[in-house]
Amino acid sequence: MRAVEYRVPKTGGDAEDGECFVITFGQGQGGSVDDNIDRWVKQLEPTSSAVERAKRTVNGMNVTRVEVSGTYTPMAMPGMPPTGGPKQGWRLVGDIVEAPSGLWFFKMTGPDATMKAAGKELDGLIDTVRPS
Repeated sequence: MRAVEYRVPKTGGDAEDGECFVITFGQGQGGSVDDNIDRWVKQLEPTSSAVERAKRTVNGMNVTRVEVSGTYTPMAMPGMPPTGGPKQGWRLVGDIVEAPSGLWFFKMTGPDATMKAAGKELDGLIDTVRPS
């Protein structure tokens, strides 16, 4: 299901690397923007801070960004090895691009400091998206 997956190198005193992946299911597939943000936020309950949500337009496409921190419990993926359980002090930074070809999901998860540092790089990546 993942179109691409990246390792996000740890920074500061973080003990683990983070990850960033991109998914699309095609036009009309994968649920709504709100459904996906709700699902992502639930992976970090109880959150230690408020959910930050922002909207912008990039090359004529609506983009919704969400950022939240807390204890991260990854979704179980069929056929994948166990995740190792909940991880405290993690952050999720995600963008959903509403492209003509369907929704594109850019989701980054990892230790808090690493994700805070990498958030600007994700913003730069989103700035390059073009309609297809």
